[in-house]
Amino acid sequence: MLNYREAVLADIPRLQVIRAAVRENVLSNPGLVTVPDYEEHIRGPGRSWVGEEDGLVLGFSSAHPQPGSIWALFIDPGHERRGLGRALLDRAVAWLWSHPELDAIQLTTAVGTRADTFYRAAGWADVGRSRSGEVIFRLPRPPA
Repeated sequence: MLNYREAVLADIPRLQVIRAAVRENVLSNPGLVTVPDYEEHIRGPGRSWVGEEDGLVLGFSSAHPQPGSIWALFIDPGHERRGLGRALLDRAVAWLWSHPELDAIQLTTAVGTRADTFYRAAGWADVGRSRSGEVIFRLPRPPA
């Protein structure tokens, strides 16, 4: 049975394994995402959540309130298409909406990937390209 919880520092090695295992949005330089980056999204000011089964973390999401963004959403390739991604995204988005100063949230991902399709299907709007050529997605705060 899938269980969801906030990530803890002890999860970082598994999060690194999952991040390195992805088939799309592969880091060209794994050194660009460091242990302090994960710590910032676990201890604060960001937050992270994991989906686990039988004590094994299968995926994670991370959000940061400034500038109001999804920093990461990755699922172990052997456990994709089970709803983990959507459940983890929903947790990150709900947490970001708990910050009343945010009127929209954003994220970036590679163009033409499954992630690109996933975010479009979840209602995120393509608002342009980043300097590196990634698609920039924006999600406005829903009406009260």
